[in-house]
Amino acid sequence: MKVFVSDDPADEAAKFIAAAARDEFVIAVSGGSTPLQMFRALARVKMRVVQVDERVAPAGHADRNLTHLRENWPAEIYPMPVEEPDLEAAAKSYAETLQQIAPTLDLVHLGLGADGHTASLVPGDPVLDVTDRDVAITGVYQGRRRMTLTYPAINRARQILWLVTGAEKAEMLRRLLAGDPTIPAGRVQQGRALVFADRAAFP
Repeated sequence: MKVFVSDDPADEAAKFIAAAARDEFVIAVSGGSTPLQMFRALARVKMRVVQVDERVAPAGHADRNLTHLRENWPAEIYPMPVEEPDLEAAAKSYAETLQQIAPTLDLVHLGLGADGHTASLVPGDPVLDVTDRDVAITGVYQGRRRMTLTYPAINRARQILWLVTGAEKAEMLRRLLAGDPTIPAGRVQQGRALVFADRAAFP
């Protein structure tokens, strides 16, 4: 796994994605505040965007990744249907959407939590062991259930791009790079993966 360390990893990641994008390019993006600059930098790059994960919350809610994604990136977005009353059926529907537009995602952007989680694959959740579905519903984590891509969907991707910033992520980044399978992030394939990190996360 290649690591690129800079003072502005979000901008460097955006440049990499812009160079890789082509007709019908499909990228899966994670939430959080770290990638917002990357989304804004990609505003003029044409591609289709799907979600890596989403909190179960009402439309427009500040907890929703989609809310911030739409505010920062005027792209063609396929939102996870977390407002549906039957979440399991909604997860199946989103998996079918992915099969129609991109059975193999061109690029999956991931973040890294201080507890080692990535996407909404969090320590101790049964979804970590799902192997027969591309999209699943988690238990409650930080007050919300989530819809998330599972390892099979993530690990099929043509490229994995990690964006990691902050000193609080340094220990988990070290374990990620070591391929530590005891943290959720460590179970993501590394053969086609890149890490864009700042100097605090990778001192």
